[in-house]
Amino acid sequence: MAMLKREDAPTPIPGNNELNALLGKGSEFEGKLTFEGTVRIDGKFTGSVNTNDVLVVGEGAKLNAEVTCGTIIVHGEVNGNIRAKSAIELHHPAKVRGNVETPSLMIEKGVIFEGQAKMENLEKGATKPVAAAAVAAVKP
Repeated sequence: MAMLKREDAPTPIPGNNELNALLGKGSEFEGKLTFEGTVRIDGKFTGSVNTNDVLVVGEGAKLNAEVTCGTIIVHGEVNGNIRAKSAIELHHPAKVRGNVETPSLMIEKGVIFEGQAKMENLEKGATKPVAAAAVAAVKP
């Protein structure tokens, strides 16, 4: 039986722990990924991702993709633009190079983010005042 070292153990998924698909470490895939539910990528993916649900990008993962999703949780590397209807979470040691659009953005200390962030409600197309609230909360 193979044993996982602590650092190899997958990161828990907040909320619903039901995983519908996994692109494992060491695997590579190119194309268009469309799914329902939660999908975790720990390998390399090139192409486009389209879902209304949750995409988890594991710590060793590398995505070269345009992503449209409900929520994305990134621990690995994403090169490409991200549009998330609910939220984007960037956890250390994530690297994101591309523009992001979402009503809720969380960037943990130590994350590398190169791009522009646009925070608006993508479901209704109406701008939310979250960006102004975030700036006001940072002022001393």
